[in-house]
Amino acid sequence: MPAGRGEGYYPPMRISVIVVILTIIEGELRALLIHRSGEPYLGWWALPGGLLLPSESLADAAARKLLEETGVTDLYLEQLFTFDDLDGEAGSVAVANFALVDSRRVRLRAEPVWEPRWFAANGLPDLAFNNTKVVDYAITRLRNKLEYTNVAYSLMPETFTLSELQSVYESIFGRAFDKRNFRRRVISQGIIRPTGRTIARGAHRPAELYEFTSRQPMAL
Repeated sequence: MPAGRGEGYYPPMRISVIVVILTIIEGELRALLIHRSGEPYLGWWALPGGLLLPSESLADAAARKLLEETGVTDLYLEQLFTFDDLDGEAGSVAVANFALVDSRRVRLRAEPVWEPRWFAANGLPDLAFNNTKVVDYAITRLRNKLEYTNVAYSLMPETFTLSELQSVYESIFGRAFDKRNFRRRVISQGIIRPTGRTIARGAHRPAELYEFTSRQPMAL
């Protein structure tokens, strides 16, 4: 036993921060994965993450990873859960976060070794460190948040039609919604408002454009 490490010595805890980064691409909910370039799980796909740096807060670490992977910061980011069973090692915990990004704003990290790539959330490959469990947890949390908050703002452009917003909700929940019921509900929540402008597409009559009343996290 090393000097100074008596019976009461406990090794320092290893704290990792991982981020489930979700977006909508071509009407499909997708998660960002990276290729692991070292052991353990060499060559496996995994969620972006890394060790907590000295004197770094958990929130700062999550924001740092998000910026490294996507190039953006002003979006929805929330601490999700603390897991102590992802790598099977004692004294190791992973603080998971989830973020919502508009893929049109993202610049994926330019590291060929990591091969950052968007994967359909309902068709993920086998993931390192039991990361599938974390993704499932994040999607469940997201669906619950959409019932009473405005978090979808982080997936949408500044202005949008109600059909575009409904499409995002349907992509996340994996099912279709009744058009009239959906519109009545989101408008009654007070999270969006009409801009007074319209947009014409094809032969259809112009559609009204909406915007979020706030592009900051808010609960109803």
